[in-house]
Amino acid sequence: MYVGADYYPEHWPRERWEVDAKLMQEAGFNVVRLAEFAWVNMEPMEGCFEFDWLDEALAILHKHDISALLCTPTAVMPAWVARKYPETLAMLPTGKRITWGVRKNNCFTSGAYRLLSERITRAMATHFADTPNLIGWQTDNEFGHPVCCCDTCRADFQDWVRAKYGTLEELNRRWGTHFWGHKYTTWGEIQIPAPSGTAWRLAGADHLGTHNPSLCLDYQRYCSHLNVRFQRDQVRILRELCPDHFTTHNFMGAFSDLNYYDLAEDLDLVSWDNYPVWDRPAISYGSAAAADVMRGLKRKNFWIMEQTAGPGGWSVFGRNPRPGEIRKIAYQQLAHGADGQVWFRWRTCTAGREQYWHGLLGHDGKPLRRYREAAQTAKEYHKLAPELEGTTIKAEVAIVYDYETIWALRIQPGFPGNTYHEAMQRYYNALFRAGVNADMIKPTEDLSQYRVVIAPDLFILPDDLAKRLTDYVSGGGVLLTDCRSGVKDETNLCHDRTLPGLLTEALGIVIEEYEAMGDGVEYTVVGKQAIEGQYAAVKYVDWTTPKDAEVLASFEQWHLESFAAATRNRFGKGSAYYVGAVVSEPAFYDQLIADVLKAGGVSPVLAPPEGVEVSVREGAGKKLLFLVNHTEERQQVSVPSGKPELLSGETTSETVTLDAYGVAVIKLE
Repeated sequence: MYVGADYYPEHWPRERWEVDAKLMQEAGFNVVRLAEFAWVNMEPMEGCFEFDWLDEALAILHKHDISALLCTPTAVMPAWVARKYPETLAMLPTGKRITWGVRKNNCFTSGAYRLLSERITRAMATHFADTPNLIGWQTDNEFGHPVCCCDTCRADFQDWVRAKYGTLEELNRRWGTHFWGHKYTTWGEIQIPAPSGTAWRLAGADHLGTHNPSLCLDYQRYCSHLNVRFQRDQVRILRELCPDHFTTHNFMGAFSDLNYYDLAEDLDLVSWDNYPVWDRPAISYGSAAAADVMRGLKRKNFWIMEQTAGPGGWSVFGRNPRPGEIRKIAYQQLAHGADGQVWFRWRTCTAGREQYWHGLLGHDGKPLRRYREAAQTAKEYHKLAPELEGTTIKAEVAIVYDYETIWALRIQPGFPGNTYHEAMQRYYNALFRAGVNADMIKPTEDLSQYRVVIAPDLFILPDDLAKRLTDYVSGGGVLLTDCRSGVKDETNLCHDRTLPGLLTEALGIVIEEYEAMGDGVEYTVVGKQAIEGQYAAVKYVDWTTPKDAEVLASFEQWHLESFAAATRNRFGKGSAYYVGAVVSEPAFYDQLIADVLKAGGVSPVLAPPEGVEVSVREGAGKKLLFLVNHTEERQQVSVPSGKPELLSGETTSETVTLDAYGVAVIKLE
């Protein structure tokens, strides 16, 4: 089990390095990440490499039994790169280059930047290949930005779509350019879609203005491709020169400007950066879901490469993690499949933009409360390591997590506030409250290994996926999907079919009309059968006509009396559920998920009290039950009795008591 911190020896006097390494060793740390922003320290002048300082730091860490991951430092170019090669800086839509001086400001199609990136990567890999305590490499840092509008990027985008479609006739057909007379007659007429407003960032529903939705979706795919290609150039070098080291990258959880499945493909393992502490304390649904997304990228356990160690922020900072919260955050990730965890950062920096991004140690460098809590966690992890080895999550429920649907909904959400993540979290949070683990899977994944598949807001629905979902239900699976699913094909054109299109037979419904609802407008939803109670539909409703399906919830409004808000259809050997409204109350989704799980034969290990998370890691003949209290109240949890609780060394009775932010790890097998 690897546990440690992100360390920046270049920020501190050399005489401090020994002190830091000793404190890390005393805390039970056995790994650090280094050098992601140290390009200028290693190559202060073009082609002149200086690695002695990093050799010295690595040697000190090695003396204290601390392993290291090195990063390719290409997230921040040295000033001399921008000065000598101004074309390496990304260009804004205004035609002005980004001003050097922050980070992530390079153009990914710049030949100069790609060559410089490969050169520093090769120099580092050659020099550090035989460093005894080096175990792996992180590529760059948090891929995703910037987006560049230079002539080279435009020409490269034109080449990319030419390779994809082959002919202009095919491109015009797949993009639907007959609308507004936007037909292309030469490849050179294709432009980068300009954003609306002043921001140039691929985020938000209107980030690509009012351009052709099919063009916008392909441009998003292209931007993702640029990052994947850039990383691939580095990974090729690292594999050649350091074959015994693993490669990873620090992904950003729910960040979705890139197709993370593609970015993960070239790596040995996925890492991610987890910062859940900002406003008032709350149940960490989002971090749990993000962990499952990360585990799903390669269908294997992951690392945390950056994790909350103190208040975070640049110009202003957030709240301080409360006593026990740093440990609780770490255990949540361990429970979801983290095999290595690294806190960001070791010590709070006294200079630069992140002076307010606090580490385990403050500006004064003293090992105080946060350090002690991290040390407690690290030592517990080493105690648990033999039991954790060979274990992971083995879920019976899957959620289809599709980046192309995420992008298409950003371009055309359909109704205000409609995002994939909002839809997904409604069901994920209900699974969380039920104590059931879930896998996040790509649309091409084999569905037959799951008892239940949830496909929320599946806006992009290629015919092949619709057929596989139908076959899954017919063969005995349980499917849950909802509003705005099946609207578009893979080129972001609307299907010319009555909704839900090719899923009509499996779902047993027809949707001929639908509507978005303005702020303050609500329709009353009344549950039937498995769903009891009265609820509020907000934002959007489908006018769903049940054909073969049973009605689980209906509307009270006169114009919707004949339509269903939620349905269940028995099809072949399985069942398919449809939710045709956005319902505001979590209790609605709790009851719905309970019925879905029952239909799929999925039984939670236990029913947790509100605010307590349940997760199970198993494998190699072992089965570990994790309990994580996300509240500041003491909680009593009913558990299997007579089992070893691995942190306390005690044997369980019928209940376990969890203090505020408390955790327990129970060995079931």
